[in-house]
Amino acid sequence: MRNEDPRPIRLKDYQVPAFDTHEVMLDIELDPKATRVHATLKMARNPASTDKKAPLKLDGEKLKLLEVKIDGEVLGANRYSVDEESLTIHETPEGDFTLETVTACAPEDNTALEGLYLTDGIYCTQCEAEGFRRITYYLDRPDNMAVFRTRITGDRKSEPVLLSNGNPVKKGKTKDGRHFVEWHDPFPKPSYLFALVAGDLGHVEDKFTTMSGREVTLRIFVEKGNEDRCAYAMEALKRAMKWDEERFGREYDLDIFMIVAVSAFNMGAMENKGLNVFNDKYILARPDTATDADYAAIEAIIAHEYFHNWTGNRITCRDWFQLCLKEGLTVFRDQEFTSDMRSRPVKRISDVRLLRAHQFPEDGGPLAHPVRPDSYIEINNFYTATVYEKGAELCRMIHTMAGPKRFRKGMDLYFERHDGEAATVEDFLNALADGAKLDLTQFKRWYWQSGTPEVLASGRYDAARKTYTLKMSQVCQPTPGQRVKEPFHIPVAVGLVGPDGKDIPLTLDGEEKPGAKTRVLHLTGREGTWRFKNVPEKPVPSILRGFTAPVKLDANLKERDLVFLMKHDSDSFNRWEAAQRYATNLLTRMVEAAKDGSTPRKGTAFAEMVHDLLSAKKIDPDFVAQIILLPSEQTLAQIIGQDVDVDAIHTAREALRLAIATHAKDALLSAYARMEVTGPYNPDAADAGKRALRNACLGYLAAAPGDEGVRLAAEQFRHATNMTDSIAALSVLSHIDCPEREEALATFHERWKDNHLVMDKWLAIQAMSSLPGTLDEVKRLTQHPAFTMKNPNKVRSLITSFASANQLRFHDAKGAGYRFVADKVLELDKLNPQVAARLLGAFKSWRQFEPKRRKLMQKELKRIAGTDGLSRDVYEIASKTLA
Repeated sequence: MRNEDPRPIRLKDYQVPAFDTHEVMLDIELDPKATRVHATLKMARNPASTDKKAPLKLDGEKLKLLEVKIDGEVLGANRYSVDEESLTIHETPEGDFTLETVTACAPEDNTALEGLYLTDGIYCTQCEAEGFRRITYYLDRPDNMAVFRTRITGDRKSEPVLLSNGNPVKKGKTKDGRHFVEWHDPFPKPSYLFALVAGDLGHVEDKFTTMSGREVTLRIFVEKGNEDRCAYAMEALKRAMKWDEERFGREYDLDIFMIVAVSAFNMGAMENKGLNVFNDKYILARPDTATDADYAAIEAIIAHEYFHNWTGNRITCRDWFQLCLKEGLTVFRDQEFTSDMRSRPVKRISDVRLLRAHQFPEDGGPLAHPVRPDSYIEINNFYTATVYEKGAELCRMIHTMAGPKRFRKGMDLYFERHDGEAATVEDFLNALADGAKLDLTQFKRWYWQSGTPEVLASGRYDAARKTYTLKMSQVCQPTPGQRVKEPFHIPVAVGLVGPDGKDIPLTLDGEEKPGAKTRVLHLTGREGTWRFKNVPEKPVPSILRGFTAPVKLDANLKERDLVFLMKHDSDSFNRWEAAQRYATNLLTRMVEAAKDGSTPRKGTAFAEMVHDLLSAKKIDPDFVAQIILLPSEQTLAQIIGQDVDVDAIHTAREALRLAIATHAKDALLSAYARMEVTGPYNPDAADAGKRALRNACLGYLAAAPGDEGVRLAAEQFRHATNMTDSIAALSVLSHIDCPEREEALATFHERWKDNHLVMDKWLAIQAMSSLPGTLDEVKRLTQHPAFTMKNPNKVRSLITSFASANQLRFHDAKGAGYRFVADKVLELDKLNPQVAARLLGAFKSWRQFEPKRRKLMQKELKRIAGTDGLSRDVYEIASKTLA
């Protein structure tokens, strides 16, 4: 039969639940084929509900109902009804009552990895967003908060470890030789924060003393044999706990904090109260198995999930439309943590790269939605870059407008007002406005309006009056469902750089004393004008310093201005931005030249900058590594925006890499040698920065004429003492058709074939190769023992890496890449709809490509959308992408 259009859920239709759940007692008897769940719920009608006659309708999926009781009385079949998605009790007592249900589910058959599932002998749960309904019948919504007590019974040999939320309160043996552990979480929580883990696990343990002197036990559980790879994660956890106390005054509230690492997980990690469940790639690390990037990600994600204890758990979301309230805010918090732990400028560059690569295209395409969406068909599809990354940018803008001290006052008031509540975006903004003494009335549009504002800036210097006049305007293009946009409140940090390369103190008309060298201007109308006085010479404007707003900026700068800012801007972000703009302008001219056969200007300024930076005596290696890298092929496609020719982009970028490598070869070789890190491996920012710059140099040297780059990469691979250098060399070789490539891939495989996380890197490197036979290689690797469609990490490493990170080969002119990925989407949809829907996102920008590719992508999208029996996850993405 044909798909029926699923009904969307709309924010405007929100109503409080007709019933409240006050206490939950779960008695869970584990079994791979038939786990038995006895749920006892203390409930009552919600006095805030206007529907006093509504039946009690509980969510439930993939469950076998065995028994229903109210106040101890077994209900006959005529007193309730069951369908594929719910259990409805037709009549309930007045006042408080106790509902009991007994259900069964089959964890070993749960390939969707939602609810309770079994993976590699470990029972695990994932309940966000709506997985709890696969464990028992329940009001599975964020605003239904209750105190949980959970008793887990399992086999003493295969499940010696039994974990859930809160503190352990009781344990013992059962009459049939099994054992149980009982957990109590005293803090009311919604069902999406419930967690259960059971299996034969090892663990490492530590202690943390809070700012009030309480001692908290810290445990990280892993598969046995991986205990030696948890040390960094544990130290990162303690750093995060201390930082949250110092920066936001937030202290941990239970006696124990636990993390469990599993290999099959749909997400990066999950913040369940007191029991965080992690994808093991974000916990396990040793110098020989993890890269610098892995260590940085572990630190950031550990912090993110821990910070959720307050921004997500103690204060949760009223409904899923408010998802940015916990995710955007917590991403901002983890970004600040990483900035304090590592390099703030490099972190800012990294975050903006991510925003532009993933969120800007989302805002500019058919899947555009506000940070707080108006509607959805499947909530799993709204764990997006808009909710997370753009949501974080909105918090950062408020922080910029308020300053650190006033922002902290606003956050303190937010915690004071809403602790223990399911809150809304309005609650958050009102607390920030009151605590920080800000008017956020207009700023709220950022949460309701989708799209990326475009800011046009132009300046005029009056030499006679010694003034500089800056004009800015804003426009936001129509997005699905929003044709007309009201002006945003856009904070824009501005500096003026004099001919001597130094910042000029900024004094606006009407001011007497010179101001700071960076000023935040507030563009609130469609246009705005600011006049600075006492400007001695014509400056070059440095606009949007630190990227103070998620906008597209056209600062009307000439090439010589960009070159000047590349060399002199005191704002590290804008110095990097000037280099990226210069390179982008040059590359787009080269792409056009490749199309029409003309010869573009060579533009040697970027190559000279690379040479000069690498030759300087004092450099910040991590920052230099960022600034010398060219925009990616995906970034160039987004900037060109229409009739994109991926072959021309690849040709142009490779030509520029060759020109830079040729011009700066001596400096590249010298820096490559100087940046070698000797001694024991350390993942800290200093050593990681040196390795980053050294490997960036290696990438350029491989593009230089001759075989010296290949020789250096092969030598680095053979002699590498850490995974960072090993992977960097292997990645360089992966793009070159040479014997050294095959030898390195084979050697790497032989050494690491029994380590699933390292093999994920091996799969991804081959999937991202620019060589012509990559698609055939990817197809072959789907049959390799290291790959399985049932593990999301494997799918992401091989198929998603090919579809999303290999623009040249995915967009094969004959459409072979499109057919392959579309086939895998349909195959995955039967196993794991969440992962399938995310893979389908590779097609989201199909309209921007040249006509032939556009038609081929559209054909595959229509084939997917027209397939019978699609999940809601894939149906929603396919239909919206085609709309």
